[in-house]
Amino acid sequence: MDETVIYREMTLPDIEQVYEIECASFTQPWSVESLIGEVVENDVAYYVVAECGGRIVGYAGEWVMYDEAHMTNIAVIPEFRRQRVATMLILSLMKGAARRGAKRMTLEVREFNFGAQALYASLGFSKAGIRKKYYSDTGENAFILWNEDINKTLAEHNI
Repeated sequence: MDETVIYREMTLPDIEQVYEIECASFTQPWSVESLIGEVVENDVAYYVVAECGGRIVGYAGEWVMYDEAHMTNIAVIPEFRRQRVATMLILSLMKGAARRGAKRMTLEVREFNFGAQALYASLGFSKAGIRKKYYSDTGENAFILWNEDINKTLAEHNI
């Protein structure tokens, strides 16, 4: 990766590229309309993108309610995976959540997505429960993960 990756809040013009990443990453992608709704209409939603050379290479989103944030989605294009892009997207979400008053964050992860589970563990998330047959495309269970102190995680990563 020769160019610098910047992390910023998602805007409406980003939706087309984000949707392409969504379709390439998931068997049941969110629709363009859903993504637009998140950015334009959902007052509790906060989305960030990773941009390199004018190209969106990853994105992540969350809902922030009261003192909690719920990460809704994250995806990075294949050629930018394993280069800390997902880590920085999650830390960007945590920073945005903390600014909005959140103290902790939750998410669901596929029970067999060991790479994502390791990433989340490195960011202070731990397993708190299971949602049986959560993913309708495979019937796979989801692990419910929580980070109980996002400010601590941000400090540990010098953010």
